[in-house]
Amino acid sequence: MSDIIHLLPDTVANQIAAGEVIQRPASAVKELLENAVDSGSKRIELFVKDSGKTLLQIIDDGCGMSPADARMAFERHATSKIRSAEDLFSIRTMGFRGEALASIAAISHVEIKTRRLEDEVGTNIEIEGNEIKKQQPIGTSAGTSISIKNLFYNVPARRNFLKSNTIEARHIIDEFERVAYGNPEIFFSLNQNGLEIFRLPASNLRQRIVNINGSQYNERLVPVNETTSILSIHGFVGKPEFSKKTRGEQFFFVNNRFIKDGYLNHAVANAFQELLPKDSFPSYWLYIDIDPSRIDVNIHPTKTEIKFEDERSVYAIVRSAVKRSLGQYSLSPTLDFEREKTFDIPHSMRHQAVQSPGVTVNTQYNPFQQEKSIASSGWQKLYESPSKTQNIPELENQILSSFLNTDEKKEIVFQMGPYIISKINEGLLIIDITAAHERILFQKFKKQLESGQPITQQSLFPQTITFSPSDFQLMKEIETEVRKLGFDLQEFGQNSFAIQGIPSDVETGKEKEVLESIIEQFKYNSSELSTGINENLSRSLARSIALRKNSNLSQQEMKMILHELQSFDKNPRGLDGKPCMILLKNSDIASRFQL
Repeated sequence: MSDIIHLLPDTVANQIAAGEVIQRPASAVKELLENAVDSGSKRIELFVKDSGKTLLQIIDDGCGMSPADARMAFERHATSKIRSAEDLFSIRTMGFRGEALASIAAISHVEIKTRRLEDEVGTNIEIEGNEIKKQQPIGTSAGTSISIKNLFYNVPARRNFLKSNTIEARHIIDEFERVAYGNPEIFFSLNQNGLEIFRLPASNLRQRIVNINGSQYNERLVPVNETTSILSIHGFVGKPEFSKKTRGEQFFFVNNRFIKDGYLNHAVANAFQELLPKDSFPSYWLYIDIDPSRIDVNIHPTKTEIKFEDERSVYAIVRSAVKRSLGQYSLSPTLDFEREKTFDIPHSMRHQAVQSPGVTVNTQYNPFQQEKSIASSGWQKLYESPSKTQNIPELENQILSSFLNTDEKKEIVFQMGPYIISKINEGLLIIDITAAHERILFQKFKKQLESGQPITQQSLFPQTITFSPSDFQLMKEIETEVRKLGFDLQEFGQNSFAIQGIPSDVETGKEKEVLESIIEQFKYNSSELSTGINENLSRSLARSIALRKNSNLSQQEMKMILHELQSFDKNPRGLDGKPCMILLKNSDIASRFQL
């Protein structure tokens, strides 16, 4: 029997390595941008065509390469960053594995033009599937220009797994932003299909955050700055009132390298404890500078995960630094132990006469006499919820039959805080206003999307709304469905939409607020739920415009909610799966007075 183990050809080995490092066009963008940063560039330009499927081009003004280096750079494990294993623990550059260019060249057509500042002529190399087709001298500016064409042309299975152009463009923007955040001292630009999406001048960190996200972010940022013997941390966190429904604006950089670390995310979330609404996440851009020997960056092919030598100390420092900044800028509750508050008098009592305290004594009290009502009936029953003692499907049927048999003329309805109370045949129906309205709107929008017949009210004065580049790409992705919901919108200039009409349920003047809320809710639901786009969007819009718990409703509005709920074929549940309403039966009420 012949031997069966053999070495893979280099072309196959490179394609396998490409599967680990280059998963989509955005992966190639990340590797090439990081190489440009490592070259000492002060100006980096990215050009994208068809979301990277047709062309990715990066031009920098860095150190450039000699003819020999330019050819060697595409060999597997070729790198200028390390010489020995010990060098892995003193790395401060972005790329070092020597696999990125070889992996990219294995699955695309690559053309590179490069020249060192001291050289008179540069080098032009063309590669197809790791095979060098041409190498010649060329006149070019100092630095490097590298073009990636027809990505995955020889791996059709991988190309078939790519998403739509809008989704892939969003991933490219994400990678571009991460590198731009990590290097604010460098000029960056992104040109997509002939349109300039980003133009970021060299600046400080605060200005870079504002340039990427918009001028409104300037007032949202709280500076963080802490130096210890283990590490130093600086950056910004967002004010609690500007928290998000998703983790999209959470950036950690270690020695200017973007990383993903759930442990450190938890440290920041812990610092924001009791300051954020439920299901909300803080925004932050935090930069840790630490001795490279204290971390290991060589544990993931894309280098987005690292390991700290002393994780617990890093966690404690990050948490305390963020907490200190929030307290320093009066964003978290603080105690002033130097001030005596014993003599503080509430404003409403300052003009009242001082009264001596009185003592009331119950002369009929007998400690040896048992209270029959408590002993015989059991005080626990007083607080027992009727819903816990009944079968849920049976209770739903009781609510529904009672509800549908209600005589509208005799209907008694009133509001108590966040609830609507309705007197029906069997007792009191208690309805959660927000949960019920969300469910009603959700059903309405879902039917609207399925029928494709939107109800739009045209705006007298069309409004122009500008989004961040990533949110703009997301809006383009869901634009067709958003139109079906009743929004009449048109692309209007860079990252902007002109709103000509809005759904009849949306209040005029709140178009921008609602659309931004839809995007946030859509991101949140996309990450939490494996549902279709119609259900996802219906849920997002319903949650964005539903009545809040502090809404004061008229009799007509309360009755409208009641009658809308009657159209459901069973007891409706809120979008979180909890009941919209509960029934307090007459018998349950009567039993409370017989204890």
